[in-house]
Amino acid sequence: MAEDGFTQMIDDSNAFFAELSQNNTKAWFDPRKEHYNTHIKKPAELFADLLAEDFSRISGRGHKPKVFRIYRDVRFSKDKTPLNAHLHILWEQVGDNPFAPGFFFASSPSELAVAYGIIGLKGEALTRYRAFVDTWGDALVAALAETGMEMSDWGPEPLKRVPQPYDADHPHADLLRRKSLLVHAPLGQEWREQKGGLLTAVRKRFEDVQPLGKLMADRLT
Repeated sequence: MAEDGFTQMIDDSNAFFAELSQNNTKAWFDPRKEHYNTHIKKPAELFADLLAEDFSRISGRGHKPKVFRIYRDVRFSKDKTPLNAHLHILWEQVGDNPFAPGFFFASSPSELAVAYGIIGLKGEALTRYRAFVDTWGDALVAALAETGMEMSDWGPEPLKRVPQPYDADHPHADLLRRKSLLVHAPLGQEWREQKGGLLTAVRKRFEDVQPLGKLMADRLT
């Protein structure tokens, strides 16, 4: 069985969020807030801190973790339910590099997955990304395949046409049309039976994306 102690965090959060999705109100949550803080939020913060240290060591670049709040920002949303029925964690590289990829963890009753990449490129950063794809597209495709993950559609919708000045039949047209570069993969349930449990499974996925991260660090400037 898994040995890292975070199996209970996932099981508790799945049960909690399954109920929350059926009772997404402040009145339901308030008397259960202490349970959420004790059994989900605090373990998640420890999980995030431990992996931030690992990610920094593996990549040679400092990473800072962020456990997303359970409270939703509903100001500009048609959906006015006040709470998020999922656990999301993001690890960002320290610094202000617009091309520094983030590593993302998502857990809910219906999903356990990780993602890696950059989201929402625009302006000069988007122009530089397209030049990178044009010049290093073959290496990028190889690095993406090496991650063992699939391209994600999360983020801005791709353009319908290849942007100028690139040819419509460019060999990497799909990548040129994108405004994000993100891969994702489910974790499945195998981690429950593996030595090291969830920490090891997520750390392994971070190791898998390092060739992509190195290519971006070396060539996407």
